[in-house]
Amino acid sequence: MGWIRALVFAAGLAIGAGAAEAQWFSGGDGRKPPETAVEIQLSFAPVVKAVAPAVVNVYANRAVAQRPMSPFFDDPLFRKFFGEEFGAGPAPRARMESSLGSGVIVDKSGIIVTNHHVVANATDVKISLADKREFDCDIILKDERTDLAVLRVREKGVFPVAQLGDSEALEVGDLVLAIGNPFGVGQTVTQGIVSALARTQVGISDYQFFIQTDAAINPGNSGGALVDMKGRLVGINTAIFSRSGGSIGIGFAIPVNMVKVVIESSRSGGVVRRPWLGADLQKVTPDIADGLGLDRPRGALVAQIAESSPAAAAGLRTGDLILSVDGVTVDDPDAVNYRLATRTVGGKVALIIRRAGKDRSLELALAAAPETVPRDERSIDGYSPFGGARVINLSPAVAEELRISGGATGVAVKDVIPGSPANRVGLQKGDVVVEVNGERIATTRDLDKAAQAEPVVWRIAIQRDGRTMRMVFR
Repeated sequence: MGWIRALVFAAGLAIGAGAAEAQWFSGGDGRKPPETAVEIQLSFAPVVKAVAPAVVNVYANRAVAQRPMSPFFDDPLFRKFFGEEFGAGPAPRARMESSLGSGVIVDKSGIIVTNHHVVANATDVKISLADKREFDCDIILKDERTDLAVLRVREKGVFPVAQLGDSEALEVGDLVLAIGNPFGVGQTVTQGIVSALARTQVGISDYQFFIQTDAAINPGNSGGALVDMKGRLVGINTAIFSRSGGSIGIGFAIPVNMVKVVIESSRSGGVVRRPWLGADLQKVTPDIADGLGLDRPRGALVAQIAESSPAAAAGLRTGDLILSVDGVTVDDPDAVNYRLATRTVGGKVALIIRRAGKDRSLELALAAAPETVPRDERSIDGYSPFGGARVINLSPAVAEELRISGGATGVAVKDVIPGSPANRVGLQKGDVVVEVNGERIATTRDLDKAAQAEPVVWRIAIQRDGRTMRMVFR
């Protein structure tokens, strides 16, 4: 108990140091560390009691097709000699897989937010409340790009709700609690601080902008609540950095201001419509910063602008440097994308840009990316280099969804089946097929027709990350 007495003594010294020191510790908004023995003994229990009933366990089941493995079943030569039916191997058998996560009730009617990866491909979902009641749920929205999903309880009732906070009001050093179901042991509360804000190099979702915390987050916490000291939801816990699989004090949460957009979308049709900038942005390196006369790397450099886009209409030009969005300074392209993604389609935002050494103000209208051509989504069968790929006609809307840059035109790869011919030759989600054996590919119908040919040599051209790649297969 000596360390407790020392802590109390230290607190007493802080009090005795006078009002000047107390004012120095204060953040100017009333937030300050404990200064008395009484304050040190304060408990987080009232916060937990207010929020914990709204945090649920999420159980998701999915059926996985499984068949005995053989290197011959997928070999085209084996199928050619022994027939398609024999080469297909034994009929697949369904095997059930379960995943465990957490969720937060955000509407008294039973609307729940969780992570997309918790319920991805789920055939049925169930939640369990802190009071042990269980309910079946429907998935009403899945947004892979933010790693968020929205569930709705099938049974009518009135449920406890977590109050939504404002992630913009968070500061590094603020106390936070993480509530979830780690390792399936049951509802657990951990405490920590906001370690960092606006983490953009995490690689979890398309919108890289996370709250970092040292509150212990472990497997099973995904989809759980990160709350402030007033019991308000400020983030959805989504991932950890770990070499062991357990918490080492580096966890990440999706800011609640992003979560609000997904919740509202679930109430208005179940489709997330985000503002489209219509410009490719580039990170500012130290060398670029020196060339632009900046004191440090900051902002987002406009590298390319799509025709008839909101960026073009606002007067943005290639080479402009975006410094702020609605008065909030941005340090990189991910920060710009986040600021736009938390705004509503139909509104406007103010941009501060630097052009030719001078700062200028521009107004950007927030519009969704257009569907300029029908999607005509198709699955390519057979043993061509495209077999097993799901493809779609490219439009600004599709390019925005798949994060395709460079103003590419053609047919986009939406998904690739693992182990398929397309997977084996290295096709990836987001690739744009532009040419097959000398023929230009403009639509999914063109690609489907080209994939039915049986040439001795396949020569294909694809665009990936703005670069054209040419490949030859025999």
